[in-house]
Amino acid sequence: MLGVKRFAGEKVNSGTIIVRQRGTHIHPGENVGLGRDYTIFATCEGVVKFEPTTNDRRKVSVVAD
Repeated sequence: MLGVKRFAGEKVNSGTIIVRQRGTHIHPGENVGLGRDYTIFATCEGVVKFEPTTNDRRKVSVVAD
């Protein structure tokens, strides 16, 4: 199952999968990691934040509590 698993504003723990994807449709930001299969996961506890970047790209970060 690909897609967004945790949406903006949701609280996550370290290791929680945020996005499952093929290729980097959504890019990693602060406090997230990128797996070998392009899965984006939280590296710390906090709140998920999606934000636009240049050239119609999106970035996901975790804002620490």
